[in-house]
Amino acid sequence: MLQINKNQTLEVLQELIDHNIQSKLEYMPHEFNEQQQEVLELFRKRVFLEKTIEETIAFNRTLNFEGVDEHVKLTTTAEQLVDVFRLRSEVYTGIGYQNEFPDTIEGMNFDEFDSNAAVIYCQRQGQVTATTRLIYDSEKKLPSEEKFSFDSFRNRYGTIGELSRLIVKNESGGLSLEFKALMGSIYHLFMQNEIDITLLGIKKEHYKLYTRFGGSQIIRELPNYGNLDIPALILSWNPAEVSPFFKKVFL
Repeated sequence: MLQINKNQTLEVLQELIDHNIQSKLEYMPHEFNEQQQEVLELFRKRVFLEKTIEETIAFNRTLNFEGVDEHVKLTTTAEQLVDVFRLRSEVYTGIGYQNEFPDTIEGMNFDEFDSNAAVIYCQRQGQVTATTRLIYDSEKKLPSEEKFSFDSFRNRYGTIGELSRLIVKNESGGLSLEFKALMGSIYHLFMQNEIDITLLGIKKEHYKLYTRFGGSQIIRELPNYGNLDIPALILSWNPAEVSPFFKKVFL
């Protein structure tokens, strides 16, 4: 009951801030109103962070996640999620992806889709070194649907999801230990929970590798991915149909 009441309080507070953030006091100087809006905006983001952490942890605790790489875990604490959000920001800033995947709070990269996603991370020597998430379909739809509708998959499958925010801190190309750990863990996550098909966006240059996974199919080719000026592909991937290569390398 306490958890439910806390979430309801955050929602009410968010609505109150959204209502007042554009309000101005006509009898006060322009500079005061600007400062007020800046403070309210910062507070709104803080409330959104709290809400995202609460809902993501609650969602992750409902999932099965057994038999995976010992270095990979589901995020089930606020500290783990904050480390993931910081890693996303660090890596995306370093490779120039902030225009497409901007930080919500400076130094922390998260959005509304985290609340309905299995967020996993790889940790070595006490440091979060890689992360990804599997977003379950909801009324929000899925992030790549800004580029392409997944309605045809909703009509064919019971539950669909999107794999996104796949990040390795020290990306060296090829099959790094972190990439292997994440992909193998996504396979186990898929097989142990109620989901029927996964969709994902990748750089076109990476497709040769993904074809070796088995169970994948191109559903749309894009000249760029939003604000990222790189050729991209939207794939469907069914981990239940992975290839012998995938089983040998990732499992």
